Amino acid sequence: MSMAPRVVVAKQPANEIEEKQVALSYLHEAWTEARLDGVDGDCLAQASLFTALNELVTTYGEEATAKFTEGFPARIRNGEFSVQRSRQ
Repeated sequence: MSMAPRVVVAKQPANEIEEKQVALSYLHEAWTEARLDGVDGDCLAQASLFTALNELVTTYGEEATAKFTEGFPARIRNGEFSVQRSRQ
């Protein structure tokens, strides 16, 4: 009995928020795979930051990217990048 290969069609994100959620899902999956392969979390974080900043510089230029990142210290201190985890 022969089965035809399954074809997966990617759903187009409806809006920017959904597109960001899809992107985060892909990154989370890649991060999980790298951790399972023994890659250190700090190394992943630094490589991810470099890759993200490189993409922004390529897309918007160095000055625009520098301006965008100026607000990071306050955003970090305000907990914008912290994830609250519930403990059971």
